Amino acid sequence: MARLGENRYGKSRVRLSRITRHGERHEFDEWSVRVLLQGDFDASFTEADNSSLLPTDTMKNTVYSIARNSNSITIEAFAMELGDYLLKNNPHVSKVGVEIESKAWERVVDEGGEEATTFKLGGPELATVNAAREQGGEWAIHSGIDGLVILKTTKSAFTGYIKDRLTTLKPATDRIFGTRATAVWKYTTAELDFAQVRARIVAALLKEFAAHDSMSVQHTLFDMGKAALTAAPEIASIKLTMPNLHHLLADLSPFGQDNPNHIFVPIDEPHGYIEAVIER
Repeated sequence: MARLGENRYGKSRVRLSRITRHGERHEFDEWSVRVLLQGDFDASFTEADNSSLLPTDTMKNTVYSIARNSNSITIEAFAMELGDYLLKNNPHVSKVGVEIESKAWERVVDEGGEEATTFKLGGPELATVNAAREQGGEWAIHSGIDGLVILKTTKSAFTGYIKDRLTTLKPATDRIFGTRATAVWKYTTAELDFAQVRARIVAALLKEFAAHDSMSVQHTLFDMGKAALTAAPEIASIKLTMPNLHHLLADLSPFGQDNPNHIFVPIDEPHGYIEAVIER
């Protein structure tokens, strides 16, 4: 015997770019949207009955149609606007989830100041949101940043760890600390200035990373999380994931040369992987 468990369906990687014109000054966004619906869709799985299904192609079209008339300037606001529309127009849907990734486009700055219509990609990181709401319920918003590549060349050590017969790692008191960090924070309300809060959180994370006298990735991760909670009273918790992207000291002794922490070999596999949730 088999029975259907929890299920949902939707449309993923709906690619959307948008120009918002304010006279001669433009704003540019590039988003990737995922829509997921939950509800009484059992018959579509167990009885080949599609009568309850909104086609995923229609979901894709809905993304573009809502975007056409939307005044939302953040991915959080647009996620809620899109989700509200889907719940209102599909009352048999019990819950909607909208996930959006936004590329880090920023204005080009030259000797004349900011360019009004020219942009460059600021980095590989993505701004993210995962917004979910049940029919008649409130929005739960988790925002974040994915793939924030940061590195510092000092104020990083790793000593005092367990050593057994398989340990070859040498203690380090001044090493390169590189990571591709991911952060996800949980808002306590859906009524706030998301862009302003996001800016405060990211600034706090970067400031703490740069200033911190790190005894381990774990040590720095926790203090970065504390800094984010201090900077943003609007969030209840933050989850940080920080793989340790290693830079190994190159052995130049076969060439008759020393290497006073000068030449390194960057590797990203294998790497340490550290994550934690920091809560109030």
